[in-house]
Amino acid sequence: MALQFYGKDPDCPGNNCPAVFRDEETGDVYFQGETVVDPTLLARLSEDSGLSDSESVVKLPARMAEMIVEACRAGAVVR
Repeated sequence: MALQFYGKDPDCPGNNCPAVFRDEETGDVYFQGETVVDPTLLARLSEDSGLSDSESVVKLPARMAEMIVEACRAGAVVR
């Protein structure tokens, strides 16, 4: 696996920060963030897309939007 690091939350004071990565071989995008555990929020999210036992929801700050887009664009296939 060849992971490319796209960045971490610029307002995070330490080293354990929300972050964005992309697998250069598969194009898959990985997010490191705060695990959502609020049952009300999880129930609301599940209304649109069920959550399986092997899935989790992570929260990333809106200020990380550009690095998320950058990681996604890097994996885009242009036809």
